[in-house]
Amino acid sequence: QVQLVESGGGLVQAGDSLRLSCAASGRTFSVYAMGWFRQAPGKGREFVAHISGSGGSTYYADSVKGRFTISRDNAKSTVYLQMNSLKPEDTAVYYCAVRRRLHISYSNANGYDYWGRGTQVTVSS
Repeated sequence: QVQLVESGGGLVQAGDSLRLSCAASGRTFSVYAMGWFRQAPGKGREFVAHISGSGGSTYYADSVKGRFTISRDNAKSTVYLQMNSLKPEDTAVYYCAVRRRLHISYSNANGYDYWGRGTQVTVSS
């Protein structure tokens, strides 16, 4: 069992930056690939970014590529999402999750087991 707690969300203006954190419980954090997803009001959950267990491999949604950076600190059992040049369309609840079904694409939420409760990011124009 892994518990995840996201933090760092807030209300910002377009062009600003935020850094989200996702703290995980458990001693085997480094073996898990992790992902960030988001869900805007009235929309489905959308893939944002993925990072391998070692942190050596990352993937991003086209909509955030070049603006967002995913990273992790396995010593702190924490994964981060640095979000720069934020846009109003980035407004959503952001979730981190543990990917265990590696045969399912990293961008598919069905490949992830444990989810946090999310943190709200609101970007005003």
